Amino acid sequence: MRGSSRAAVLLAAVVAFAAMVVPGAQAAPRAPDTAVLDGARLQQTKVRLDHGDRQLRLVLKDLTARADTWLDQGPWTVVDKPRPAPGGDVHDYLSQAPYWWPSTAPTDGNPWGCPYVQRDGQRNPEVDSGTDRQDVERVFDSAYDLSLAWYYTGDRRYAEKAGQILRTWFLDPATRMNPNLNHAQFIPCKYDGRAIGIIDFSQSYTSVVDALAILATGAPGWTGADRSGMARWNSDFRDWLKNSDFGREEGAAANNHGTFYDMQLAALAYATGDTALARRTVLDARARRIDPQIAGDGSQPQELTRTRSWHYSTFDLVAYTRLAAIGRHVGVDLWAYRGPDGQSLFKAVDYLLPAATGAAAWPHPELEFERFAASDVVQAAADAGDRAARRAVPLLAEPPGGDLWQLRPAAEQLDSIAG
Repeated sequence: MRGSSRAAVLLAAVVAFAAMVVPGAQAAPRAPDTAVLDGARLQQTKVRLDHGDRQLRLVLKDLTARADTWLDQGPWTVVDKPRPAPGGDVHDYLSQAPYWWPSTAPTDGNPWGCPYVQRDGQRNPEVDSGTDRQDVERVFDSAYDLSLAWYYTGDRRYAEKAGQILRTWFLDPATRMNPNLNHAQFIPCKYDGRAIGIIDFSQSYTSVVDALAILATGAPGWTGADRSGMARWNSDFRDWLKNSDFGREEGAAANNHGTFYDMQLAALAYATGDTALARRTVLDARARRIDPQIAGDGSQPQELTRTRSWHYSTFDLVAYTRLAAIGRHVGVDLWAYRGPDGQSLFKAVDYLLPAATGAAAWPHPELEFERFAASDVVQAAADAGDRAARRAVPLLAEPPGGDLWQLRPAAEQLDSIAG
């Protein structure tokens, strides 16, 4: 069975036996066939919660607090933006390049203030109004939080809300999004869309892929039609990523965009049953991504040139650690890889440890240093066997909203900047 483990099988057998011999014992929860998260680990965590683990119950309060905030929000839809994407189809996703700004004041003859000029790391507030960017991030975050909260608590409100949000954005014919990103990160008066805009989804859509796997373990209200509809959407989106001009261009990117592209493609391939593509994508990342992107000392030279070098160094490692997690499901140990100059994911994480623990200042340009941004990637390395990372874990800064690693052990980008 894809995504299963020997430990999960043994756990299920133990709990099933307990149910036969101990009055009131609970049946083992199903392990979700998640692409990034370890489904067997989620299953074990659920059993521990059901048996009263006090530490996990404290963490669960942080998760359910997040999930509760979504219950009276949404659903959101791609069709309710003020104007459609270029081309006129309201079902096409639209976002605007975050670091591009008008160079002149808007006029009747030049309503956008064109031409637009780039200011790296400085987010234009225009991008948060008039496009789908903020709404799709709410869809991603809410579906993930709600599905996890349902899995751990059994509260049907969380599952039903997640289902409503997903059906509205992806499945309902009147409100669904077309499975492409042809108009992502457009630049007014310059480009109707850009390959670079694929990162709008590759940042977080794999959380939705895992949310779908969690809901598929028996969430109330999540039907067979919903599951098959999302499988079709994901297959169509996977094929667009593989075959479109934008997809091929983004896949050729040499920095974090290429890493996130691989992570997203591998997750979609795994979730849609193309394990050969998933495995090949993870294997190719060794020479194609790690060798040129990570230096022998663990630094990421292309990310260090940015005005937000700390953000982008942690950002790229979110993609790498999640890609390594997908590799676990298809028999590839990306953590074990060593490049010709000694490059490795362990070294890349270790390079961050002095700043992540507060032992030293980050020695590169950073407009807004947030120490907690590295917390998840350090915990991912610690889980994978990095001794230095394990020693660092107690010294990490807690992210806003609490440290949810024990309930969703896969790295997220914890600081808020997008792009």
